[in-house]
Amino acid sequence: MRFGVVGTNWITDRFLKSGLENEDFLLTAVYSRSEEKGMAFAAKYAGASVYTDLEAMAASDEIDAVYIASPNSLHAEHALICISHGKHVLCEKPAASNAAELRRVIEAARRNNVLFMEAMKSTLVPNFGIIKENLYKIGRIRRYFASYCQYSSRYDAFLQGTVLNAFNPAFSNGALMDLGIYCLYPMVVLFGKPDTVKATGVMLSSGVDGEGSIVMRYDDMDAAVMYSKITESYLPVEIQGENGTMVIDKISQPYEVKIRYRDGIVEELTVPQTYESMFYEAQEFIRLLKAGERESSVNSHACSLAAAEIMEEARRQIGLRYAADQW
Repeated sequence: MRFGVVGTNWITDRFLKSGLENEDFLLTAVYSRSEEKGMAFAAKYAGASVYTDLEAMAASDEIDAVYIASPNSLHAEHALICISHGKHVLCEKPAASNAAELRRVIEAARRNNVLFMEAMKSTLVPNFGIIKENLYKIGRIRRYFASYCQYSSRYDAFLQGTVLNAFNPAFSNGALMDLGIYCLYPMVVLFGKPDTVKATGVMLSSGVDGEGSIVMRYDDMDAAVMYSKITESYLPVEIQGENGTMVIDKISQPYEVKIRYRDGIVEELTVPQTYESMFYEAQEFIRLLKAGERESSVNSHACSLAAAEIMEEARRQIGLRYAADQW
């Protein structure tokens, strides 16, 4: 499967190192606005052509699919260009700035009969499968709690007066879009979209959120998530049931899973993870393409749209608005 990549940052490097471990993965094209950066990046991967015009890369016959890792604010635009030329798209999370943009991308993918998938790695790793398979053991589920609070190295620059992309609203960034989505997307995959959303957040002077919390209500359970780029947290994830609690080490990369039952018994469920986490999203994408499928059953269009709608409602409540928003 011949891939082109959009973006030459560290996340693209990490994705390629993981993807290239799959024998069906081949990098054939690199897009960058800067030819110099594109050439330097492509030099690490033999045989890849360099483009500074995305339309030209998308129209070329040397790629089958595109991995998009441009700034959040450009995801939808770049995805639509690639889809319009019949290319399959694996797009970094969040897949768009808001739900309206994402709907346009999904509709275009269906209209052009191409695969579109959001690159949420954590829901495709082996231990997430273990979580799903063993949820029944904890009985009726009453609460989902997830925390992803990681102090950003870029926040130090922010405090010194330099606003890098991570804290710039022009790129549809901030704590919710960068880290909060890791808490929300697995929740949606497991339990669907909640009935109600109540959000709070701490806004920074640049116009993005530094941290926040969201409480959500389902029919017979609730959910709470916390996220931050300006503080650290060491709390595990918990899915609380009436018979026991499933404890997960990290929601962004589940490596350890166990159940603590009410009678004191602890059941270890962890399975070994052979590859780096991003390998599994590439594997799922290639599996779908080889099978002729146009949507993942895990990172589905419905899950991506539900997560986008939750984040947009949360942003409305805390007053975080992007240029792409129509409200």
